[in-house]
Amino acid sequence: MAAQKNPFLDMDMSKMMDMSKMMDVSKLMADFKFPGVNMEKMVSLQRKNMEALTSANQMAMEGMQAIARRQTEIMRSLIEESNGAMKLMMEQGSPEDKMSKQTELLKSSFEKTLSHMRELSEMVAKSNREAFDVINSRVTESIDELKALVPSTTPAKKSGK
Repeated sequence: MAAQKNPFLDMDMSKMMDMSKMMDVSKLMADFKFPGVNMEKMVSLQRKNMEALTSANQMAMEGMQAIARRQTEIMRSLIEESNGAMKLMMEQGSPEDKMSKQTELLKSSFEKTLSHMRELSEMVAKSNREAFDVINSRVTESIDELKALVPSTTPAKKSGK
């Protein structure tokens, strides 16, 4: 059986998310003037946000590729096992022996299926968690950076009446 190549497993997300090819936000922001706000730092902050998003997307894509590879491996092994099971079932024997073999094969198949489902769901959860952690970390950093960039708008309280 000739191995077929999955084109999605060989995708290079860095080419799709190349920051140098994206619109230059700094040119757009140059015309905006806000008193007390350093626009260069604001643009830098947004660039970091985009880099974090790109990184999270890259991690998610790599996770999906790993899952697709594992699903392919599982499917290949299931086909091989099915062929072996069919040969086993075609052997001569009493109806009781065949029923016993079918029961064993069914039980084994069910257990393997549950194991594969658990494995794949753990892979999906891990991939999602890693991508989410990148975004969550960047959001936290971004909020702190925004607080430092934007001047306080609350007026100072006067002491005395």
